[in-house]
Amino acid sequence: MKRRSLILFAAGAPFVAGAAQAQNKVVRIVVGYPPGGPTDALARIIGQALGGALGQTAVVENRAGGMAVIASQLVKQAAPDGQTLLLCTNQSHATNPTLLKNPGYDPVKDFSAIAGLADIQQVLVIRKGLPVNSVPELVAYARADPGKLNYASTGVGAGAHLAMEMFKQRTGTDLVHVPFKGGAEMTQEIVAGRIDATFATLPSVLGQIRAGTMIPLALASDTPAPQLPTLPLLKNQGVLGCEADSWLGLVGPAGMPRELVDRYSRTVTDILAKPDVREAIVRAGMVVRPRDSAAFGAYIEEEIKRWAAVIRTANIRIDNQ
Repeated sequence: MKRRSLILFAAGAPFVAGAAQAQNKVVRIVVGYPPGGPTDALARIIGQALGGALGQTAVVENRAGGMAVIASQLVKQAAPDGQTLLLCTNQSHATNPTLLKNPGYDPVKDFSAIAGLADIQQVLVIRKGLPVNSVPELVAYARADPGKLNYASTGVGAGAHLAMEMFKQRTGTDLVHVPFKGGAEMTQEIVAGRIDATFATLPSVLGQIRAGTMIPLALASDTPAPQLPTLPLLKNQGVLGCEADSWLGLVGPAGMPRELVDRYSRTVTDILAKPDVREAIVRAGMVVRPRDSAAFGAYIEEEIKRWAAVIRTANIRIDNQ
């Protein structure tokens, strides 16, 4: 079967490859984030391969805003025919239900879990000059003078905020939260020495780590990073239950026929086994983490409970009305 064309929508301006669009059913993969980031990159990698495997046209459509609420609500309301899917994340489907006063969707009841795709690993980094060389030393230093150290995030409820609150709960430490408007500003402040620590996605700080302007202490993950294979894991540094990988997966609207969900799940699993797809995902800064429909659905439910406990203990709430 001849491979079909791929249409990619970026920032409202469609790029069309080929002329078969009108003759094919279109599978939309909706992304709740702007073009250019890792979530968007993964959607395009998967979309191109999925479109070819299904013999259909694949579309990546960016609907950024509202902590992925806009995209999630759009897919929730779509027909359950498999033509509209969501590239979901731990934000849209694990933390939003507890963080937001009214997300407008239920991540379990309103969606059909199709497959887990990949993880973006989180790394605990500190500024140069902080007199610690390991996680146990950081914990001891923070415990000795509660409230002396600060940490950065890209905003209340962001991944770095929640990861550090979980770290504080697991270690009995007290660090002061300093939110910033974006990752670039946050990174600059750590490099300048005005912020002591943060959790960050590994791709976003890998350049600073390699340049020696930011010091990595450990991964908040259960597997080593391909980019930094000798970097220790938090669980091997005495901090258990503090995994904070950002994960990404594929879901559709609730009510999709079981046979269709299973077909998509098998197709995605086959796609993720292809060396060229795996290499593209790793190059984009992620770790391939395939989960079939049943495993991914169970994982979402576990993650909702796990992060709800962290969020409620830290008393974090966002009024998104």
